[in-house]
Amino acid sequence: MNACVQTIADYGLRAIGIGKRLLPREDFTLCEQFTLIGSGMIWNVYFGVLALIAGFGFATLLALGKASNTKTVRKPSEWFIFLFRGSPLFIQFFFGYFLFLKLKTVFPIFAPFTAAWLGALVVLFFNTSAYTAEIFYGALRSIPKGDIEAADAYGLSGWSRFKHVIWPTMLRLAWPAYTNEAIFLFHATTLVFFSGFPAWQQRGDALYYASYFADKTFNPFIPYPILASYFILLTLCVIGLFSIVNRRLNRHLPANTRQRLRIRPNLIR
Repeated sequence: MNACVQTIADYGLRAIGIGKRLLPREDFTLCEQFTLIGSGMIWNVYFGVLALIAGFGFATLLALGKASNTKTVRKPSEWFIFLFRGSPLFIQFFFGYFLFLKLKTVFPIFAPFTAAWLGALVVLFFNTSAYTAEIFYGALRSIPKGDIEAADAYGLSGWSRFKHVIWPTMLRLAWPAYTNEAIFLFHATTLVFFSGFPAWQQRGDALYYASYFADKTFNPFIPYPILASYFILLTLCVIGLFSIVNRRLNRHLPANTRQRLRIRPNLIR
């Protein structure tokens, strides 16, 4: 027990540079594997949370742009969504890394973007914005005309109508699908350190450490189930938080007509 406590103290925050720098080399214990893989989850949560928060606002703008009647606004939104939904995320990571490397040679200000903490976050931000925008656009198209006509009857127009009628209704209709996108985004963070973005000083994510133990022990049946269990717990947390928001969005509806979350994770992007 004391040895495990010491292991947690040594490696619990290693993924962010706090604790022992050298990884264990032999006689790997379950505690070491749980601790280091759990330490790597810090990066997965970091990428997922920040990409979701930033992507939420940008996706709303993209959805409104795609629904616009103005061609100069609609076309860029459509092409952005098509580009990032039409290409594999793994390729986007590689392209983003080498693009930032190229830009760094001309504009040194882009140097931080060659690191995973910022460059990979930008790629995830663009990717989830595109997928979320398509979800929000579909919800915009599904808003009942009666709701908009009722807003007009109450004298609401412009920003007031969008704030009090269109945006809340869009979120309510889109939320179940958006929950699935959030779950997939957290799962997709495992691709970061297996793409072009290197893990500096072995400070990788959960999959990075799970692969390390699998390679060293020649036994994938311990580290990968540990990794899966962490992501299952993370998924349950996401579902719980999004269910609370879903209930809030549907609080004005009768209990028997409220839309419940139905989780349908994507197998491939």
